Amino acid sequence: MTNRFLRRFATLAATAALAAGAVTASTGSAEAALPTPVSAATARGYLAQLTVKAEDRTGYSRDLFPTWITISGTCNTRETVLKRDGSNVVTDASCAATSGSWVSAYDGVTITSASGLDIDHIVPLAEAWDSGASAWTTAQRQAFANDVTRPQLLAVSASTNRSKGDKDPAEWLPPVTGYRCTYVRAWVQVKYYYSLSVDAAEKAALTNVLAGC
Repeated sequence: MTNRFLRRFATLAATAALAAGAVTASTGSAEAALPTPVSAATARGYLAQLTVKAEDRTGYSRDLFPTWITISGTCNTRETVLKRDGSNVVTDASCAATSGSWVSAYDGVTITSASGLDIDHIVPLAEAWDSGASAWTTAQRQAFANDVTRPQLLAVSASTNRSKGDKDPAEWLPPVTGYRCTYVRAWVQVKYYYSLSVDAAEKAALTNVLAGC
């Protein structure tokens, strides 16, 4: 595991806490959005530095990536992202969203009930396992699965999230073509930050999309 990843992991809890405070203080009126990913030029530079290797899913279980954890007060990771990504979100005493409006960036669908939303991991948990997270501790996998600081978590329609599943960009891209540049920039940023590898087909797909950004 690289020193770069270890240094970043050591500061992850502190930066996530700061980000959570910013989310809690917001009005909830913003359009659904990830933390802004790096530019396309930066993403291309990051992609060139990622290790290319075959994936291995041996031993994977979603239970190895604990979700959701408390981010701030009574709000867990899911509730924090719902509040961040929605418009006019109202929450109850337990931080559950009781009303609001969300535009699912992947398919453009407007949703007015939190039950119709999933919180997508841009880089799926199984994909992370395949590309390096199998060597992490449970605490490191928990930090990855609940990272509200990087562009890794996004509230989207349950149907489109389930159509994505564990697929990488060689196998699945958002149906809204105008969102694909944002999506792959986020994907590369997360993989670079966590020192995860890419497979050959995945790198080719990312390169192709980034070329048009």
